[in-house]
Amino acid sequence: MKALSTSQRATTKPAPDGADLPEHIPTHVAIIMDGNGRWAKQRGLPRIAGHRAGTENLREILRACVEFGIKILTIYAFSTENWGRPESEVKGLMRILEDVIDRELKELDKEGVQLRHIGDLTAISADLQRKVSNAIEQTKNNDRLILNVAFNYGGRAEIVHAIREIVKEGYEPEAIDEALVSRYMYTGTQPDPDLIVRTSGELRTSNFLIWQGAYAEYYFAPVFWPDFNKEELRRALVHFNERDRRFGLAE
Repeated sequence: MKALSTSQRATTKPAPDGADLPEHIPTHVAIIMDGNGRWAKQRGLPRIAGHRAGTENLREILRACVEFGIKILTIYAFSTENWGRPESEVKGLMRILEDVIDRELKELDKEGVQLRHIGDLTAISADLQRKVSNAIEQTKNNDRLILNVAFNYGGRAEIVHAIREIVKEGYEPEAIDEALVSRYMYTGTQPDPDLIVRTSGELRTSNFLIWQGAYAEYYFAPVFWPDFNKEELRRALVHFNERDRRFGLAE
């Protein structure tokens, strides 16, 4: 298999569970965290219980990313379309985000996680906006793992936002190319995701990183997000290593 030009090369080494890690570790992994509601329904619980279980699961995945050598993790936490869900569920998701910041920020900062937000914060409460901004400011110098939280995010809305910013800056049409548009994406100068994972077995991208994910490898995990553990992530990395990434070039 050819070398993966946008991934981080790592030597094969035993994973914490004794299984071997693959040779090529992607620099940037993005996850569509799907299936919280169905996980809860299977257990006779309200949907919000599934969202809370999914939030608890994020701790294990963050630790696994650090152990495996992944440098950037982007998670799809709340889409622009999620506002159409029942009001009680939306309010519950907002409370979960606030609770996570209140409870986890100190530990995330201690562990060297740099928090970033991608999306539009203007639709959420001013108090929650301040908490998100403060968390970003507090962790901005950390470099062990970058965690992009896509909250009130949509891929099409992101492209529209980028176009508007480019127009506002006064660029001539001839000056607009892919590199310029990429700079105006919410992920800015970060490398595009190498691997995008969707949990729950659904086979769609749901308006997530549709510009940045043009040449990403996709992996559809058959488990709901609360059950996507370290071993499931390792399995996704193994599948990533089985791909031959040509980026449109000849074999």
